[in-house]
Amino acid sequence: MNQLAVVERPRLAVTLGDPAGVGPEIVARICHDPEVRAKADLLVVGRRMILAAGAMACGLPMPSVEMVEVGPGQEIKPGRPTAITGRQAGAFVEEALRLCLSGQVGAMVTAPISKEALQAGGYPDTGHTSLLGRLLGVPRPVMMLAGSRLRVVLATIHCAFREVIGRLSPQGIAHTGLVAARDLQRYLGIQNPRLAVAALNPHAGEGGMFGDEEETLIAPAIQILQQAGVQASGPHPPDTVFWRAARGEFDLVLCMYHDQGLIPLKLLHFEDGVNVTLGLPIIRTSVDHGTAYDIAGQGRANPASLKAAVLLAAHMATHRKNGV
Repeated sequence: MNQLAVVERPRLAVTLGDPAGVGPEIVARICHDPEVRAKADLLVVGRRMILAAGAMACGLPMPSVEMVEVGPGQEIKPGRPTAITGRQAGAFVEEALRLCLSGQVGAMVTAPISKEALQAGGYPDTGHTSLLGRLLGVPRPVMMLAGSRLRVVLATIHCAFREVIGRLSPQGIAHTGLVAARDLQRYLGIQNPRLAVAALNPHAGEGGMFGDEEETLIAPAIQILQQAGVQASGPHPPDTVFWRAARGEFDLVLCMYHDQGLIPLKLLHFEDGVNVTLGLPIIRTSVDHGTAYDIAGQGRANPASLKAAVLLAAHMATHRKNGV
């Protein structure tokens, strides 16, 4: 008998995200989704009144779901983030993390937060990835964006483009690839992941005509990965590597900067892309979109990305538990 067939549904902590954004609405929708309920037991982290407001905006009844209430009740206006909503969003994440570390849940799934509101609320972080890394003492967590056709990881994340080259190093690029390869094995069962390492410059530098970063930074990183037993190749020209990966030639593309990976990922998976933080002692997935304050409270937000994040977290938690 297939071992997965007899395993209990994993229990997942789902945060409400920024209460002024679309998080409460999309969480309410997935709580009513029969496929989600068949794959996982959800524990919503936030405030009951906020989830109820999200459900009402969608024309849905209050979900019958287990909840952990965090923080005092506050008046929230959809579409109007404040320091209070940023502080609440951060507190929801901290509680979900506590539940993961205590073993009460198998993974956490986060609805979108605002970097500006988070910092206004007293957090020094630029988003979920840096917040979780700081709380867990992991200095370099890795951001992976994933869909059914394409997965990408980022060697640099949120910084100005002019800072990218200064932040790249062979050791840093190799670290990103090593963490990604290990977690693809551990959580997704890909035993020998095929990593395509993207070049930085047009035509992979064209032999140094358009820059030498391929020779000085990226090729040495690939050598480190290969010496560690990772099936890494490149540097691949960025204008073709994502097409090749989407056709199934690679399991993952290691990208040098944020938009290099996010543009092709969102082109293919705008509605159902998932943000996964790798390199942590817990499983964390999230939506691949923002708070959408402009439509918050209108019941119009698409829950597809959050649903995909929940289903992926359930798969990862089940795979880790059973080693299948």
